[in-house]
Amino acid sequence: MKKRGGYVNYFEEITGSMVGAVGGKGANLGELSGMEGVRVPDWEVPDWRVPDWFCVNTEAFKRILAESPVTTKLLDQLSHLTINDREEIVKIGAEIRRAIEAVVIPDEIREEIAGAIAKSGEANAYAIRSSATAEDLPTASFAGQQDTHLNIIGKEAIMAHIRQCWASLFTDRAIIYRIQNGVDHRKVYLAVVVQQMVLSQASGILFTADPITGNRKVTSIDAGFGLGEALVSGLVNADNYKVQQGRITDRRISAKKLVIKVVRNGGTAQHHVDPDRQNDPVLTDGQILVLERIGRKIEAHFGTPQDIEWCLADDIFYIVQSRPITTLFPIPESPEPGNRVYISVGHQQMMTDAMRPLGLSFYLMITPAPMRIAGGRLFVDVTPHLSSATGAKAFMETVGKSDPLIKDALLTLIGRGDFIQPSPDDGNAPNTLPASMRPQVKIEEDPSVAADLVNASRFSLQVLKQNIRSKSGAELFEFILEDVKELKRLLFEPRNLAAIMAGMNASAWINEKMNEWLGEKNVADSLSQSVPNNVTSEMGLALLDVADAIRPYPEVVAYLQALETEHFADGLEQLKGGREASAAINGYLGKYGMRCAGEIDITRTRWSEKPAMLVPTILGNVRNFEPGEGKRKFDLGLREASEKEWEILSRLRQLPDGEAKALETKRMIDLVRNFAGYREYPKYGIVSRYFEYKKAIMEEAARLVNAGVIHEKEDIYYLFFEELHELLKTGKPDYRIIEGRRNDYNVFEKLTPPRILTSDGESITGKYPMENVPEGAIVGLPVSTGVVEGRARVVLKMEDADLEEGDILVTAFTDPSWTPLFVSIKGLVTEVGGLMTHGAVIAREYGLPAIVGVDNATRLISDKQRIRVHGTEGYIEIQ
Repeated sequence: MKKRGGYVNYFEEITGSMVGAVGGKGANLGELSGMEGVRVPDWEVPDWRVPDWFCVNTEAFKRILAESPVTTKLLDQLSHLTINDREEIVKIGAEIRRAIEAVVIPDEIREEIAGAIAKSGEANAYAIRSSATAEDLPTASFAGQQDTHLNIIGKEAIMAHIRQCWASLFTDRAIIYRIQNGVDHRKVYLAVVVQQMVLSQASGILFTADPITGNRKVTSIDAGFGLGEALVSGLVNADNYKVQQGRITDRRISAKKLVIKVVRNGGTAQHHVDPDRQNDPVLTDGQILVLERIGRKIEAHFGTPQDIEWCLADDIFYIVQSRPITTLFPIPESPEPGNRVYISVGHQQMMTDAMRPLGLSFYLMITPAPMRIAGGRLFVDVTPHLSSATGAKAFMETVGKSDPLIKDALLTLIGRGDFIQPSPDDGNAPNTLPASMRPQVKIEEDPSVAADLVNASRFSLQVLKQNIRSKSGAELFEFILEDVKELKRLLFEPRNLAAIMAGMNASAWINEKMNEWLGEKNVADSLSQSVPNNVTSEMGLALLDVADAIRPYPEVVAYLQALETEHFADGLEQLKGGREASAAINGYLGKYGMRCAGEIDITRTRWSEKPAMLVPTILGNVRNFEPGEGKRKFDLGLREASEKEWEILSRLRQLPDGEAKALETKRMIDLVRNFAGYREYPKYGIVSRYFEYKKAIMEEAARLVNAGVIHEKEDIYYLFFEELHELLKTGKPDYRIIEGRRNDYNVFEKLTPPRILTSDGESITGKYPMENVPEGAIVGLPVSTGVVEGRARVVLKMEDADLEEGDILVTAFTDPSWTPLFVSIKGLVTEVGGLMTHGAVIAREYGLPAIVGVDNATRLISDKQRIRVHGTEGYIEIQ
């Protein structure tokens, strides 16, 4: 039996549970070393007492920190920095590294390391690899944040490089990465793996899921000549091989002009590859398939897709590292067998952020669609709509009108023929379209239909407000379940769907016919300006009225500009004009305070709960506009729509059969004017009810906190509705579930959901047609006509917006809560959206050229860059 010390662990004793002692890399390597058929670098030495590898554990690192009191002080300073404190990060990080490298390694640690080196062979070459306790974890890889040193020979050189690895925990990139991931610098420790240096003829990276598409059944292998340093540092283009179900499906051979090899006395050096070999494949087909099987075995052992570093020496594959792939979007769990296809709900709702469990619960309670949860988002299973050729065609044509990217992605997936293939039919297949996509009940041009629906919703909401006050405890949750039935009755009442579709269908008819008869595109956009009864566009104009109430009072304006607290009402009342300002703000909140960014998630903070969120927009309106701007904007839109109607009808009357065409067009224009505004009301009704539910639920949460049942009110956000209902009955929360879901949510927030996702985890992307698009232009979906040029403002959070009149807003998505910003801008570009999503509807009503569905718009367009938005043709030019 080997005698073990306190600062060195040998790999034969290391398991995956020892992250705290040997870091993520060390723990994973320990697991790998015990797997049959997988070799981790070792020496075939007859003496069984010689360790295969060893790891200088985190106790040694903690001792080093203790030997340097200044480091503790610097770590305290570092813990208060944010991502914006770049200069301080660089300065303090450098000081910490210098302090660590200056520490003399204590004799006890030095002796243990020296003993391990002596047993392994001091003359051998080693790879010295950092292994932090916050790396290679299931939720964050932290890959490449700390140092690795190759081909290190000699005891003193090894000691020096171990010290460098310790110091590398505080490189600028490592510090910034921890801040971005919310990791406490003082709770991360570093171990150092000392590993045989494999003199590799080839090396690379293997992903057991395609890192680009996410397909869990595709293995992706990158391979280069020599050591892997050239590949991971980007010095060479690697070969890439794709393997699926034991078959090589793709190979891309690159010109590999450089190779990194070991130097005889230590270190590495770059060499040029002979021109005759540069385009040779690194691996044979047989080697590719062997490596793929090794990867699948490792994946099965760890139970999750892996990012594996490998090398090849003497025709033997060695695995030098394996970590979870942390960037994959989760696959929805489905009770249905076979291949499934899912569409993102968030892309339809213009809110692709992750949702907490309680928020997911309420959405699931009101939708009849077959929903699945993945990554804190909702996806609808559309597989049944693709089961027959006729059904698939009808479904894709319908969704394609709103979002061409979804249609193109589905066509691509079906066209491949390797995942889902609609069966041929005789044209009499059952109608599988969702209710909103089926023919609606007929409603005529009677504008009272929309008014009747609004009044019914308002009356029902007042009944809810009155009745919910007397409910508490488990009775409250039973009451909410009953009231959700009333909400669903209102939403799925036939006239409600018919009213929504009447305006949409009339707009589509106008656009199609005016293009056919007059050669003019997107005419309905101009006709949709300032339609009556659009509660969302009215919300944006109403905030201009709030600015009008505040603008005459300089003290109030100065007070709001200097605001540093969320609670400003008390101080406001003491100022000249403060009461008038408070009345205007409270009046606005009385009608719209239930709204907020991401409002379909009931757990999101509402404007009424944090009115300070509106202050930047109010101040922008005070600064950018004159009194009465709200009415002027509405009147201007009304006048332009009326003039466009007269122009169109006049031109139509000049055509053959012109009177009939003009008469039918007039009927369609009236449908647009009568019903387009109602499109926004059902969601307003939903969030209005949500807010009443939330206020009552949070009162129950406060009681639970006071009773010592839960720690804080927001803990209930991480329970599904049924679980919260049960908690009210038992008074026994499971904090393992709550904290686990809180951690999951923090991870899910960083993920980007795909529009289309398969049950293999593959993200299917669509493309826009590129005809008549200038070279270098950025393409999207045109949703509001016109051309505008101006300054782009890239805004990721509404409360961070600093807009001037005439700016073009570029953002990820805009749900109704963003509408108050629309009054300041003259163009809109979003990454998410479709023809009838909220941003598109409001852009048309305000007469703003707009393009949505622009992938990566917030990265492709820089803040304050000059751009030209072609809202009719669907592309953006950077000036």
